[in-house]
Amino acid sequence: MATLRRQIDALDREVLEKINQRAQLALKIGELKNTAGKTVYAPDREEQVLSRVAELNAGPLSERCVRAVFREVISGSRAVEKILRVAFLGPAYSYSHIAAIHRFGQSVEFLPVGTIGSVFEEVSEGQANYGLVPIENSTDGRIADTLDNFTRYKVRICAEVQLRIHHNLLGKCLRSDVKEIYSKPQALSQCRKWLSTHLPIARTIEVTSTSTAAQLAAEKPGAAAIASAEAGIQYGLDVLAADIEDNPDNLTRFAVISHTTADRSGSDKTSIMFQIRHQPGSLADAMSIFKRHKLNMNWIESFPVAGSQGSYWFFIELDGHQQDTKVRRALDLLNKKALRLDILGSYARSAAVG
Repeated sequence: MATLRRQIDALDREVLEKINQRAQLALKIGELKNTAGKTVYAPDREEQVLSRVAELNAGPLSERCVRAVFREVISGSRAVEKILRVAFLGPAYSYSHIAAIHRFGQSVEFLPVGTIGSVFEEVSEGQANYGLVPIENSTDGRIADTLDNFTRYKVRICAEVQLRIHHNLLGKCLRSDVKEIYSKPQALSQCRKWLSTHLPIARTIEVTSTSTAAQLAAEKPGAAAIASAEAGIQYGLDVLAADIEDNPDNLTRFAVISHTTADRSGSDKTSIMFQIRHQPGSLADAMSIFKRHKLNMNWIESFPVAGSQGSYWFFIELDGHQQDTKVRRALDLLNKKALRLDILGSYARSAAVG
């Protein structure tokens, strides 16, 4: 055992030396970026690095572990150049916070705020370099508040996070003693079958976030929360039941917003929002542009224009980068037909995490 530990100590010194050498190279790249007027954060490049090391991994470490290690190496190297300020829908250890950690690592200054609109405001006014907002859930669909705020603020999408959502019943009492269950409405909705089967008598109470729910469960006898395992650790709660979401493939997609978009990665998406005339055939004409240019649409949503009867915004996500020739040509044609077209940004397609 002593021999093996000496070998580990030697490897630790070597790993530390290599990590710092990597940080020195990252610092030089940062200096070149600064000279060229580019931002420190390059989500497309970071996604490429994480995907590559995951592919190269031969074990015994899991892909999740390898991604987490390199995510923190990247985050620490980035912090040598500049400490980024990242706004998210708080408080700490909400699912938004966990998604932000997966995207940026721990070597940033996190800024928890109370509403999705506040995330947009912090980024718009320059109080945060980046913001992270939920945009779609595989169970509940679109996050209407996020889409609405894209119509109000001039921000761009530069990256995404696809977070696997695992809900846990947390508390300080026995499961049989639970009388009240706190969580945000979406989490309660995503666990309603489990709750009706296992805790049919317990009263469910909606609160603003899963982290707030965990805090209440820590303070009130007979109370439990539906929240992340990380929130349970933060507030000293036991896991009374793990992974209680009704859909085992429950996934929430988050958009990273800023004032810039990302460079091409080779596997990109572009998000747009547009308004067209409210007359027969207008939407069909707009959609035909994407068909003619052989562009695949991954997602389309419509929602009313505030203060206008019968007028709608259309939010579309399609394959490709706005710098790609066929995407650029399609958007030019759409711009001629639309009353308003906002290109929200292009960003690298990301793997699901969590």
